[in-house]
Amino acid sequence: MVKEVQDVQPIRNLKKLEDMKWSLKRHCSDRDHMMFLLGINTGLRVSDLLQLKVKDLKGKRKVIVKEGKTDKPRTIHLHNIYEELNDYIKKLDSEWLFPSRKGNKPITRIQAYRQLNKAADMCDIAEGIGTHTMRKTFGYWYYKQSKDIATLQTILNHSHPEITLRYIGITDEEIENSLQSFKL
Repeated sequence: MVKEVQDVQPIRNLKKLEDMKWSLKRHCSDRDHMMFLLGINTGLRVSDLLQLKVKDLKGKRKVIVKEGKTDKPRTIHLHNIYEELNDYIKKLDSEWLFPSRKGNKPITRIQAYRQLNKAADMCDIAEGIGTHTMRKTFGYWYYKQSKDIATLQTILNHSHPEITLRYIGITDEEIENSLQSFKL
């Protein structure tokens, strides 16, 4: 059994993020590429991603997903990946959005982890890659673009803004950046 990395990080570099997308498509599969795209564009947990079925998303630009961990409904916007998602769905011959090659079921968290790490190795993203990388990457870039921690906290279902900042690694990054230019 594969042991997941404890200190999973978001992908903070846009070039590395593009490299990861390319690597998943080139060295893994369309399925793994789409899982990553959906993960980084929605912030869903991998456990929720893997339970999605084709009928849940086909032809939709917005969908409500009941999150497994919190049991709360969450509206997922698919506008930004609508074309790619539906092109992918057209090629599927399964009820599952991310089907396993072994029987009629979705891939496992372990398989998702393996594929993400395989792609990360191919594009020299050394450490800190796990299934939560997708959710953390979503959070990191959402915050970078919007600077709206309150909305992100709500999206990720966190109880406090400090938890959200720590989760996406912003506090460490801000401390590091502020110390680089600090001088008395």
